[in-house]
Amino acid sequence: MNNTNNTNNTNSTNKKDKLDLFIGPCVLESETLAIEIADHITKELKEFESEISITFKASYDKANRTSINSFRGPGINKGLKILQKIKDVYKLPILTDFHSAEEASLVAKYADVIQVPAFLCRQTDMILAGAHAAKEFNRILKIKKGQFLAPEDTKNIIDKATTLLPKDKIIITERGISFGYNNLIVDMTSFQIIKGFGVKTVYDATHSVQCPGGMGQLTGGKREFIEVLAKAALAAGAQGIFLETHPNPDKAFSDPFTSWPLHKVKPLIETLLKIYRCS
Repeated sequence: MNNTNNTNNTNSTNKKDKLDLFIGPCVLESETLAIEIADHITKELKEFESEISITFKASYDKANRTSINSFRGPGINKGLKILQKIKDVYKLPILTDFHSAEEASLVAKYADVIQVPAFLCRQTDMILAGAHAAKEFNRILKIKKGQFLAPEDTKNIIDKATTLLPKDKIIITERGISFGYNNLIVDMTSFQIIKGFGVKTVYDATHSVQCPGGMGQLTGGKREFIEVLAKAALAAGAQGIFLETHPNPDKAFSDPFTSWPLHKVKPLIETLLKIYRCS
């Protein structure tokens, strides 16, 4: 009897958390597109609801586009209204970035997860404003590790955020490290190093295959490596996947070379769950 109880307790203790999936278009091109993607992923991934936790992501502004002529998005007011509609209709939590300390509180009123972009991850005012807003509205603060930082450097970011937030309200996202010109690499030790600081780690499967500025006035990318690197990241200890998707990636207004085809989302998640279950 005692042995049986011990076994059951062990199984309960070792039960794996759901895989966090942050998924949606890179930028809010339109309300119609956002609804199409939310509707698709809600229906297609419903059978995995016991194993994945879905958060719809999209940006209301892409403030770091390569070209001055690139589409940036509908702006904060219209964009947040679209995201709120997705949240209301599909009962999905939502994620979006904020781009200045002043935007943090407004974004946190709507978004369940507020995100600090990679290029701004060392800005103390951004981290503190995000942590304050997350605390005020009981949100998650998700911070993308900059392409210029080693995994160990995220401890300083975490130390800033934890002046206001507990560690279970903080997520650090790996999105590749600069490697020469127009290329990124992913250090797979990153996930264990960052988890060692007591926070959850997520792998950005789409931005990590970018070739920044690789197309002159466009950021290029290698979409064909998304699946293999995502599998490797989960095997290495990542606890979630950040994935940008589009029904017609080649015509996406932002990051067309790294957006995952919407119709291939389900088979990709099926594959990734096999890795996650074993990791």
